[in-house]
This record gives sequence, C-alpha cells and structure tokens, in this order.
Amino acid sequence: MNAPTTNRVIVDPITRIEGHLRIEAETDANGMITRASSAGTMVRGIELILRGRDPRDAWAFTQRICGVCTLVHGIASVRAVEDALKYDIPANAQLIRNLMIGAQFVHDHVMHFYHLHALDWVDVVSALKADPKATSALAQSISGYAKSSPGYFSDVQKKLKGFVEGGQLGIFANGYWGNPGYKLPPEANLMAVAHYFDALTWQRNVAQLHAIFGGKNPHPNFLVGGVPCAISIHPEGQGASSGTTSLNVEGLQKVQDIIHQMRDFVDQVYVPDTLAIASFYKDWFKLGEGTGNFMTYGDFPEKGMSDPSSFLIPSGVILNRDLSVIHPVDLNAEDQIQEYVAHSWYDYSVGKNKGLHPYVGETNLDYTGPKPPYAQLDVDQSYSWIKSPRWKGHAVEVGPLARVLMLYAKGHAQTKELVGMTLKKLDLPVTALYSTLGRTAARTLESKIIADSMQGWYDNLIANIKSGDVRTFNEKLWEPSSWPSTAKGVGYTEAPRGALAHWIIIKDGKIDNYQAVVPSTWNAGPRDAQGQEGPYEAALKGTQLHDPKQPLEILRTIHSFDPCIACAVHVTDPEGEELIKVKIR
Repeated sequence: MNAPTTNRVIVDPITRIEGHLRIEAETDANGMITRASSAGTMVRGIELILRGRDPRDAWAFTQRICGVCTLVHGIASVRAVEDALKYDIPANAQLIRNLMIGAQFVHDHVMHFYHLHALDWVDVVSALKADPKATSALAQSISGYAKSSPGYFSDVQKKLKGFVEGGQLGIFANGYWGNPGYKLPPEANLMAVAHYFDALTWQRNVAQLHAIFGGKNPHPNFLVGGVPCAISIHPEGQGASSGTTSLNVEGLQKVQDIIHQMRDFVDQVYVPDTLAIASFYKDWFKLGEGTGNFMTYGDFPEKGMSDPSSFLIPSGVILNRDLSVIHPVDLNAEDQIQEYVAHSWYDYSVGKNKGLHPYVGETNLDYTGPKPPYAQLDVDQSYSWIKSPRWKGHAVEVGPLARVLMLYAKGHAQTKELVGMTLKKLDLPVTALYSTLGRTAARTLESKIIADSMQGWYDNLIANIKSGDVRTFNEKLWEPSSWPSTAKGVGYTEAPRGALAHWIIIKDGKIDNYQAVVPSTWNAGPRDAQGQEGPYEAALKGTQLHDPKQPLEILRTIHSFDPCIACAVHVTDPEGEELIKVKIR
C-alpha cells in the first residue's frame, strides 16, 4: 500500500441499487479532481460456472449475472449459441425479441431517471416548501399529463412529509439535501418527487410484457432457436405445446395496452421532466465528457441478425468526436476487441500487460488488494474486479449517448429531429451532447425512439399472425448429435447500458469457454497497461467539487452512465457476517 493520500475523496458504494462500485478521486488543493479510479468491488464467476454445461442452458445462468439486466444477458446468450450453430429464427421470434428488448430499454431508462439519477438533481426535502397550486401550474405548462392537479400534488407533499417526520425516508435517507448544487425551485422538486412515485406504479405494469412473452419477470424464459411462447389463434389459447407460454388474443391486446402506457409516460412525463430539469443545470452540458470515443454493436433487426443493415441501431465506432467517420466493428476479429487486466484482480497466462480476445479470454481470479475494511486502494497496482476492454486499443464509451450519436451521425430522421428540438429548447450547441447531462438527455430521447418503434414491431407481429404465420421456433439442429464437434460464436445486443456481447466456444456439445463483456465493463473498467483511463475515470477528471464531504458532482457524472455492477451475490446474516462460500473447482 502507498502512503495515505490526504486529498482523496472516496464514494463507496456509489450505486444506489445495482451492485458495488467504488470511486476514489484524487483532488488538488482547490478540490479539482486530478485523477479518478473506478473499482468494482464484486467478483463475477459466471464464466467459470458455465464450463462443461449444455450451451442451450447457458441463458438461464447468464441472466444471473445481474438481477436488473436479466433479459439482455439471456438474449446475448441465445444469440451466441445460434451464431455458433448457425440457427435462424422465425420472423415472429425476432419481432417478439425486439419487443422484449425494447420494453427493457424503456422500463430501465425510466426507472434509472426517476429512481437512481433524478435524486442527483432533485432536492427531495425542498419539495416540502412547494406550493401545490404553483406546482400544478408548472406541470400543466410543460405537459398534458393527467395527474397535475393542485390536490394531487398536495397529497404527494403530505405523503412525503409523513416519510420525513417518521424518519422513514428509505432511499431518500442519505441524500445531500440542502447542498447548494441543487438548483431546482421547490415546485419543480415536488413535481419530480410526484413523478418518482408515479413511475413506481407505471413500471410494475410495464414489466408484465416480459411475463406475457417469457413467462415471468425478472429472469424471463428464453429458447435457442426462437422464443418460448406459442402463438394461439384461439381466444383461450388452446393448442399450445407442453412447456410453452401460450400467447392468445387477450395476451396480445395486453401487450398493445402496455405499449400505449409506455409511450404515454415517455411523452407526457419523462421527456418534459428531462427538459425542465436540464434547463436549470445547463452548466452540466459542459462537464463529464469522458474519452470522446463511442461504440455500438447495433440491435433491433428488421430482417434478422444476419442482416445488420436492417438494424434500427447501427453498429460502429466514433473516435475523437468525429461524427463524419464511422469505423466498422468486427466482434470476431482478434485485433479489435481485447480485454486487459493490468490494473484488475485477474491474471492471464500470457501476462497481465497483454490483452486477450474474448474467444481466448481467461477468468483467473488473482486478488492482491487489501483486506476490507481498508482506508483506500493502491490504485497504482491492481484495484478492481472489472477488466479493461479496448477496441483497437481505444477506451470507448457505450450506452445511450453512443447510440444517439451513432443514429445522429447516420442521419436517422427521428433522432435528428429530437436532438435538434432538445438543443433548440435549451439553447445549446451539438457539442453539449458530450457531457454528463448530454448522456442523461440521450437516454430520454432514446426511450422515445424505441417506444415509438415498438408499435411498428407489434403491428408487424399482428400482421404475420393474421396472414397465418404463427411460427416462433426453429427446430433445426436442436439435437447435439447434428452439431459440429467444435463451434464458436458471438451473441450481441444493445443493452440499456450499452454494447453487450457473449462469446462461446462449444466442443463435443458442451461449453468449452465462455466470456461476457458487459456495458459497465467498457465504461467502468480501470486504467490499462498504458495508463489509459476508462470512461468513468476520464469523465470525472477536471470536475470541481464544492464540498468533498458531499461529492454530489461525482454522483451526477457516474450515475449518468447508469452503472450496473451487480455481477455477484453474497449471502450474509443480519449482522453482515458471511454465511456460505461457493468454491469453483
């Protein structure tokens, strides 16, 4: 361990719900961050657990990588097996997968904004000072949302007052309320708190879409070769095969209702709230950029994964903010995507300073850090359970901002319209997108784009069914006896937090190697052997802290990425003592 650094600000954990992430920021005498270190303090060993298993079962294990991002890991996993074994899936299965992924996006983005990120901008306690009538006038001036009466906001204020007086603030308890960094007037704070509660009810209804198609949520069911729901043209759903979910007329109508609920909330609440809140924090459109490099894998195919030209979200890499040049991404090329462990608690057979492509990736745990509790990490050595992935040696950001920039650069009409509207309303240049609030605004605009697209996918599904096409599964090559002795493939998707891919090698019908590179690995990874910072670390550099004891500025930028580090589970008793240990042999 190095000698303690007196000007180091530590936030641990920084995530409100999703896993353990530690940020150690070194500041100068004026409170300016000169170096930041992002440390994942949970280890994930799913790759080790999967070895020797049937590849068709992998999706059920990979969904346990995270309790929030379950669906996208299932999608990436089945796509990896389908790529390795050259499966094609029916058109209906692709449309249903698009609808499920789309619902995950909109659900996740709304939940992130209101329940994980809005509290970085909204002073909950200040809402107690608001005038409900003035709050109603504010809400009605920005949207036609039905729940905008003075009485409604008065009821919300009473509920909030009860929480405060009863000492039951829950997730609100540890906020930096009263910090001068909060700029919203009390009425805007009350409006946002009310929508925080509304979003809780909304998300419960929206989550049903996954249950309709996948049988449950979280951890919906998947199937290599299609989806596990048989479409029935009978009202009661007769005719479904054993072990499948029957999708009948009633279920399809429920899906339509959910899509309407999604679009209404995004249009009437989420988009107006984002614009209203952002207008008070325009200085944050100049802070928190990161690396200036962005990457997408692409997703939402119209004609299947074999035709990337039909994707709603295109693939590519943008370097140094240059939107005029889109570099192609090849997930199979050994010289493009590599993971490094120079500052991670892993070891490679080729040495810690060399990168490995995921096909030959290794998960060799090598913890060399201090035993908790510890004052600080030795960030000049290994300091994270997260690896450092690079594209052709570049640290790249993935996620909503990368996708919106890619759509914008490719000339996607709706994206250009929405970005133009946002920038005009806030009186900002295009360069404002490269920022903490640019990242947050991109997430909101993306929700609008995807929610609208879901209606088209639904309409196409209904049209197929009406034409007599009810296939949702491809039986070809289902028996391992017909598989090649060795096969490899990559399954990818655009998860809400960014580009996600799973690489698999199958030998003699079993998994020989499996590697998942998740969005928060791209964004939250530590420095590499060349000292190149990951996006989280780069985004914090140069940030001025008003009060190191209340590092609100760190929360804002890191939360704008929507970090998700929930990649392992620890079982403890109420006193925090470990109950069991699971060893991988």
